Amino acid sequence: MTALIKIENVSFSYGGAIVLQDIQLDINQGEFLGLVGPNAGGKSTLLKLMLGLIKPSRGKVSLFGKSPKVGRARVGYCPQYTQFSRNFPITVEEVVLLGRLGKARILGRYSKHDREIALAAMRSTEVDIIKNSNITDLSGGQLQRVLIARALACEPEVLILDEPTANIDQRVEVDIFQLLKKFNEQMTIIVVSHDIGFISEYVTRVACLNRTLVCHETSELTGDSIEELYGSHINMIDHHH
Repeated sequence: MTALIKIENVSFSYGGAIVLQDIQLDINQGEFLGLVGPNAGGKSTLLKLMLGLIKPSRGKVSLFGKSPKVGRARVGYCPQYTQFSRNFPITVEEVVLLGRLGKARILGRYSKHDREIALAAMRSTEVDIIKNSNITDLSGGQLQRVLIARALACEPEVLILDEPTANIDQRVEVDIFQLLKKFNEQMTIIVVSHDIGFISEYVTRVACLNRTLVCHETSELTGDSIEELYGSHINMIDHHH
């Protein structure tokens, strides 16, 4: 398999406090990777390193064999919707078109092709019927689909999502992950989540991060490995239904 993202012996510190230590990870073409771990375990920092928003204190990160700042043009990023301001008067279509800014020839001017790509992204996430709605009027699940459509509008080869189902109900969570599973047929997906039991039904590997990182095939996850990750006793509940 071809490694699209390579993280080689990476460490990172904020003001002397070690956040990530000796991280080694290859993310291969076609993978659906789940990134899990406790709060302040370094998950968001690792995403920032992948996207070239910060530089490692030690080690190397590469995207498609290039620096993250160059390679990230081929990556779609979907933030947590709780970090997304909903007070700005902007429609669904206008939000999705923002994903074309790196592709448009002139800033703020979208071509017919840009609008066609945005419409295809909205159709794939089933938000095309509300494209003229203001984002202030959307439910949490609808807004999450819009943010995914925005990430898809840049025609990515890798899609990175930071807790895409945070603060939405379980029925919507299932819908979102079934959608991502379909997208995984065409692109590599990395998703940050706290729900290990739920995402293990969808992902091909789980990267467990708490300053250091250990990867598992989903079939290898055990109560002991999860307890070691979170640093306390964990009760595992089988919620398959």
